[in-house]
Amino acid sequence: MHFEFATATRIIFGSGRLSQVGSIARDLGSRALIVTGRDTTRADALVRFLGGANIASELFSVPGEPTLDTVTRGTALARSEGCALVIGFGGGSAIDAGKAIAAMMTNDGDLLDYLEVIGRGQPLTKPSASFIAIPTTAGTGAEVTRNAVLGSPEHRVKVSLRSAHMLPRVALIDPALTLDLPPAVTASTGLDALTQLLEAYVSIRATPMTDALCEQGIRIAARSLERTFTTPDDLAAREDMSLAALYSGIALANAGLGAVHGFAAPIGGMFPAPHGAVCAALLPHVWKTNLSAIDSRGTAAQRERFSKAARVLCNDPSAASADALPWLGQICSRLKIAPLRHYGVTTQDADEIVARAAQASSMKANPVTLTAAELRTTLLAACG
Repeated sequence: MHFEFATATRIIFGSGRLSQVGSIARDLGSRALIVTGRDTTRADALVRFLGGANIASELFSVPGEPTLDTVTRGTALARSEGCALVIGFGGGSAIDAGKAIAAMMTNDGDLLDYLEVIGRGQPLTKPSASFIAIPTTAGTGAEVTRNAVLGSPEHRVKVSLRSAHMLPRVALIDPALTLDLPPAVTASTGLDALTQLLEAYVSIRATPMTDALCEQGIRIAARSLERTFTTPDDLAAREDMSLAALYSGIALANAGLGAVHGFAAPIGGMFPAPHGAVCAALLPHVWKTNLSAIDSRGTAAQRERFSKAARVLCNDPSAASADALPWLGQICSRLKIAPLRHYGVTTQDADEIVARAAQASSMKANPVTLTAAELRTTLLAACG
């Protein structure tokens, strides 16, 4: 048996831990670029805590999912303001943007030199500037991953900047920061975390360490995801989902993902669709296709892996692999997940999406190679 495992240098978890960010950041730099979402006032407490530790800060707002231009502008601002530290504070978009900015602050050349698919794919040669990731959603697990997903409107695609150099120095997860999330965001990000756990668990790159994280993550997400949607102020449920998201990020960084995220990359580049919402719409249909493919041409070990996933997901030691399908369909219905047609995806787009999805990096770790016909059928089912 051979495998590698890597994650953020330091992980700090717990409600109220944001108040310690000043002492945590003090050794990493005296001036920070805070990369946050559209509403910069959400970072007021962070700015105050940093100020209490004599750390000056400059805010950089990322109003939507980050693009190449976002990173270029953020890097220029960080350099002009003399920032040595970058803090990503927000959802996956803010954290991915911060990760990419920190990487480009220390590596020469153009962003396209280092990007997959549309760029030259060269490796980053220098460690990123010091980076702290502070998620305010419970979904992407971006606080512990080694890549940043960036949109290129020109190419109508999302691509990754990827390197072990990009792993955050500190991941600070304070579940209390997720208490004010709108229900729709809670639902889509939570299902993104569950998707990542399930895909990493059945991935061809799964390891004993990621298995342990996935099994526990699936279990706690299954018990608490709906509670965060129906009872938003349930802090115990919010803690569960923040932990599930953390586990999902560590797992995907070490085991890869699958067809849901293979589809999500081109769809996110072609349509104004939030990543988590796209994953949520796809999850039950991709799982059904994978299960059918494994039943017909997979190995006995793969079939057992899907059965075990169902037993954990359904909290039923007698569950069969097919029992996961109604569970996933019902949770998406109760969380009011919209089909892909809601975001403008139509039958006419299917061939282009399928062709792009087949080449996506996430698709390479799917437990079985899906045919173009299987991918098309899955996509159309997710369109509704």
